[in-house]
Amino acid sequence: MEKENTDEFYARLKDQLLETTSWPSNYLFKFIVPTDEKRIEEINAIFDNTGAVIESKKSKKGTYTSVSITVNMKDPDEVIAKYKEVSTVEGIISL
Repeated sequence: MEKENTDEFYARLKDQLLETTSWPSNYLFKFIVPTDEKRIEEINAIFDNTGAVIESKKSKKGTYTSVSITVNMKDPDEVIAKYKEVSTVEGIISL
């Protein structure tokens, strides 16, 4: 994603989160990543020590793994910071 598009996306996301959620709140992050223990460990490490509940499930062929993470976030800025942190994992798709 280009930087400008990324910034616009996060600005829209922040507005939506402010309108639809009272903070602090539990937030569900969903990601799809090529099945690779190293990549899944990178995601887990980002949410380590946050009290997150992390569930992962491999696709039928085992090529991809979906990772669902429920964690209490204090505000939309904290949610966006996590998305930015996770975006460094190679091949990750945020849903």
